[in-house]
Amino acid sequence: MKLTAEQQAVVHHREGHARVAAVAGAGKTTTMAARVLHLLASGTSPKRMLVLMFNRSARDDFQRRLVSMAPKGQRLPDVRTFHSLGHRLTQSLCRWGVLAPRRLLPADWQLERLLRQASLNVLHDAAERRDAAIEGDRLEALAHFCGLVKAEMLSADTLYKRLNYEPDTDYFPMAFDEAERLLSGEGVMTYADLLYRPLQVLEADKALRDRVQGFLDHVIIDEYQDINTAQQRLLAVLAGSSANVMAVGDANQCIYEWRGARPDTMLENFTATFGIAKDYPLSITFRHGHALALTANHAIMANQRRPDQLCLADANNPQTHISVGQGSRLLLDALVDWQAQGRALSDASLLVRSWALSVPFQLALLQAGIPFRLQREDRFVFRLPLVQALAGYLKLSRQPELLRNPEQLLLLLSQPTPFVARERLQQLAYQLASTQRWPERHEPVLAALKPLQRRTLKKRWALLCELPKLSAWPPAKLLSHVVETIDAEKTLKRAAARRDKGEEDVRLLDVLIEQADSVKDPDAFIELLERPVENQAGGVLISTVHGAKGLEWPLVAVAGVNEEDFPHYSRDNPLNDERLEEERRLFYVAITRAQEQLLVLHDGGVHRPSRFIAESAWQDSLRMAACLSRQDPPETAVQVTSPSLVKRYLERLGRADIELAAPQVNETTANYQADTRFYPGQRLMHAVFGEGEVATVEGNPSDPIIDVRFAQAGRRRLIARRAPIECLEPPAQPA
Repeated sequence: MKLTAEQQAVVHHREGHARVAAVAGAGKTTTMAARVLHLLASGTSPKRMLVLMFNRSARDDFQRRLVSMAPKGQRLPDVRTFHSLGHRLTQSLCRWGVLAPRRLLPADWQLERLLRQASLNVLHDAAERRDAAIEGDRLEALAHFCGLVKAEMLSADTLYKRLNYEPDTDYFPMAFDEAERLLSGEGVMTYADLLYRPLQVLEADKALRDRVQGFLDHVIIDEYQDINTAQQRLLAVLAGSSANVMAVGDANQCIYEWRGARPDTMLENFTATFGIAKDYPLSITFRHGHALALTANHAIMANQRRPDQLCLADANNPQTHISVGQGSRLLLDALVDWQAQGRALSDASLLVRSWALSVPFQLALLQAGIPFRLQREDRFVFRLPLVQALAGYLKLSRQPELLRNPEQLLLLLSQPTPFVARERLQQLAYQLASTQRWPERHEPVLAALKPLQRRTLKKRWALLCELPKLSAWPPAKLLSHVVETIDAEKTLKRAAARRDKGEEDVRLLDVLIEQADSVKDPDAFIELLERPVENQAGGVLISTVHGAKGLEWPLVAVAGVNEEDFPHYSRDNPLNDERLEEERRLFYVAITRAQEQLLVLHDGGVHRPSRFIAESAWQDSLRMAACLSRQDPPETAVQVTSPSLVKRYLERLGRADIELAAPQVNETTANYQADTRFYPGQRLMHAVFGEGEVATVEGNPSDPIIDVRFAQAGRRRLIARRAPIECLEPPAQPA
């Protein structure tokens, strides 16, 4: 197997630590396998070598590649995940008597049960908060928090103060401590404990550290940008001062900050932990053509925390076509053409920032009869409890007899959550179904409820009784009425432990109402939401971008690329520089999954296209790819928005013969975009909306979102640097 010069340099690295910056599709698995075989051929014992992969799937893939490349009968080193390594280390420490043996909790429900008990224990004096604390989403958030405490190796109090949790979760640090007490008492542990417990005892005892060190000469770690603090510190303990550590990864693809990863881990933190390292680039991608390579380079360029490295397309790669459009029509047309070419739908993937953004595309694919499958089957639109409930409200308006169905009433009373235990809701639903009247306050079914819970449920019952009278309303109007009457947005935000989770649930409401508006027949919309569809093995895969990490497809569509959706932010949760960079890295990962065709889809209407679309300079990139496909340079200079970036790309390819020029811009406008600092009260003139006044300024000061009150067009939110506006009052000068 022929390797590039860059790959050969990695394979033949001599002594000392090394960092390998590998762009998406750079063939790092092959390179790492070749490195392992080179070390073995040079006399390194496989027992003194350790290869660490990010997850089991990556480990299995690497082992297959290594076996296929190795000479027959070659003994090979350990290839492990961090959890596998932690499990082995835990067993050794237990045998030595320094760790108490514990059983691993293999099932999510077992951890959920334990966290439910921990929550109830710490809230024993706050009965009014206990029902909310044992909601499924709240327990899921607590589980994430507990895992993050162990990943970050911080105290629960310290971490809680740093994170953006809702005020009603202030018991989380105490619940963590109580959960630790329960884990110890029951002699069990979580997957996070496989690293957390060994690391605690090793860092506290030098003699123990000496006992586990000195067994390794070489450690190779894949996806290094995604490891967390605990993983890095455990690695430092095991490597000691004798092992040569090679970190392979891409800081531009660090998308797991929410579980402890940091782009700095691949950048500054590696040398701070291990010392001086030799840097190697793997800059050539074998996945896609020049158009997408250039688009990806433009897309990540605005990030400050990134390696100064270009992604270059190999000359033998397929050409990649890029399209940007609105709504689902572009996707449906592309999939029909794809099938007409004899291509399999399983070679296509639809990626979204969050599952809520997949809903309109699930419905569009259902209506078009195009089979699809979801990475998580529980995210089928009609399996989401909130969607089932909203469909149930619509159904009740058409079928009043459902008021006598206790199971249907239970669904409608419980979604969105009224923060009442399911057993009590079940009792109430059965009584309402049989009596068709709201109980008196003294009746047992209400006696255990708090006043707020009684008011919430009585209001919901009144709505259910009203719905049959509103059967003539169009579905969008009816859903809007339901959402407003039951205070759905407020309830969903309160139920979510993290602000972004509540906002995703609220976005799901918006998406459903938007979809209902496009289907005027209520019965048709209800039927669409209730279709019993299963995953189709040969269908289009729908996945989140996080779930698509490390994968690739010939055709990729990235959907919901709108401001406030991707990048994700809101008025209550504005962007800061760090979060914007993480969102930009996520977009970079999304688009670089494509091989032959990339579709970038935005919603249009009130959902403005994301700034990431303009930043990616995809039209410039397509033009440059067309130029590169011809041997002779164009007769005139090619206008591109970032001549310096494109020039570097061309020079690396040996095509400096192509002349570039910046697009013609109005000098006043250019200076305005670079230097303007907006402020509330500032007067502006918009080319379409007319005169207005800035109400609020959010996000990065150099690239803000401004909320403007226009005299004629009402209140609008604008990406300041993209909007056709002029200042009617002097802008503030940069600090």
